[in-house]
Amino acid sequence: MTERQEQAAPDALLTRIGQVVMLHHAGDREEARHRLLGLWAEIGEDGDPLHRCTLAHYLADTQDDPGDELAWDLRALTAAEEAGGTPAYDGAPAVRGLYPSLQLNLAADYLRLGRPDAARAHLDRARGAARTLADDRYGEGVRAAIRRLEAQLGEGGTPPGGPGPPRQR
Repeated sequence: MTERQEQAAPDALLTRIGQVVMLHHAGDREEARHRLLGLWAEIGEDGDPLHRCTLAHYLADTQDDPGDELAWDLRALTAAEEAGGTPAYDGAPAVRGLYPSLQLNLAADYLRLGRPDAARAHLDRARGAARTLADDRYGEGVRAAIRRLEAQLGEGGTPPGGPGPPRQR
């Protein structure tokens, strides 16, 4: 019984994160940020890498300042790399599936901050990571977002139509 509870615990936290994300998608960005920060405090800086990656990924979406958004996206990538570098880690496949989106979000962050070279570097990483995605709704959505960001970066290195593409939320 204890073993079953331990296995269910990570899923319970991911469920709680998902519930807060639904709140954010319903339009309550401030409350979602508050609740996600509460979950972040609960798991801590040394918590499970999948949880930290997921939380930071969604916390970035709730930020008002592009620099804060970048900081959370970088935390998400750091946690993903930590999980991916641990062969015995059970959450590694799930985290690897997030790499294209994580890199794409970083590219969009850097574009918003007026750093097109950094945006291109992360866009290249997103393209490479997206090759492993299935031809499902998630994979198609990521590939479409990559194409939109490519178009926004343009040939000359500056975005032709504004501060950057909308994030996948």
